Amino acid sequence: MSQPPVTYASAGVDIEAGDEAVRRITDVVASTFRPGVLGGIGGFGGMFELDVAKYRHPILVAATDGVGTKLAVAKATGRLTTVGIDLVAMCVDDLVCCGAEPLFLLDYVAVAVLNPDELEQLVIGVAEGCRQAGVALLGGETAEHADTMSPGDFDLAGFAVGVVEKDRRLSAALITATDVLIGLPSPGLRSNGYTLARHVLLDQAKLPLDGPAWEGSSTTLADELLRPSVIYTKAIVETLEANPGAVHGVAHITGGGIAGNLVRVLPSDVDAVVDLSAIDRPRIFDEIQRLGPVAPEEMARVFNLGLGMVLVVDATTVDAVLSTLSSAGHAARVVGHCERGTGAVEVQ
Repeated sequence: MSQPPVTYASAGVDIEAGDEAVRRITDVVASTFRPGVLGGIGGFGGMFELDVAKYRHPILVAATDGVGTKLAVAKATGRLTTVGIDLVAMCVDDLVCCGAEPLFLLDYVAVAVLNPDELEQLVIGVAEGCRQAGVALLGGETAEHADTMSPGDFDLAGFAVGVVEKDRRLSAALITATDVLIGLPSPGLRSNGYTLARHVLLDQAKLPLDGPAWEGSSTTLADELLRPSVIYTKAIVETLEANPGAVHGVAHITGGGIAGNLVRVLPSDVDAVVDLSAIDRPRIFDEIQRLGPVAPEEMARVFNLGLGMVLVVDATTVDAVLSTLSSAGHAARVVGHCERGTGAVEVQ
């Protein structure tokens, strides 16, 4: 008896499921389009027309990132509609550190077996993040890796492009020893340090994801761990435009913590001093540190501790910058200062 013919589906890749997924996300993707987008999804490449009349000397800026092991929590709970917001935040909030206005983003989803329902949920989150950031979801790719990924596994990554006028880009050369540090709060972990957080809370402490985040908490542990990353892009772009020359540097506090990221924007002769007492530290960090136990130094090296972005600003413009950020919906505050030094960061 002859064997039935082998197909792509029998080998693990379902082309029809892929077509169904594209049909489901077409309108979701279109909801993110902004001026400059040419065409729709489905082509071999996304096209974006740069308004060259708007710039004297435009510089394109690119950034790429993923969501990391926060995805493990999303998988465990089946809550997939928010991690796309995290993806957008990790990409576009890097772009604004160069002074760039993000324009568009492309995403990449790798799955073991394509489930159109799950893909739709992921893209709904990415689209929401794009709308919050004011960027277009210009295209993307979905790949089935049935023979290299375990059932239920998926990964989510992205790539974003922005533009900045050449003479308005941010660099270490602008920062001086008299500058002031302004911080934008983050209510949770954003998308960093999840391997340590999961190890402590789930593997060691055996806390249930559907149980309270801590004793007396009104939110579940899953709620806290899946809290979407705040997207700071629009607020910072507005601040740069409203206060020309006031902002000398911007640091996105991701993996590596406050010191590990702030040091990336400093010149070799200026130090930054950060006052942790000026930051409202979310309770989730206290629980991770207590249950580990995790040393304070390790907490500071891994997590943002409640500080999502740091702006290095001219001391004479602090009030104006704080006012702009407040109008944009962020409870920004002074969190430190710069001084002469060797390009180091001190967290007190």
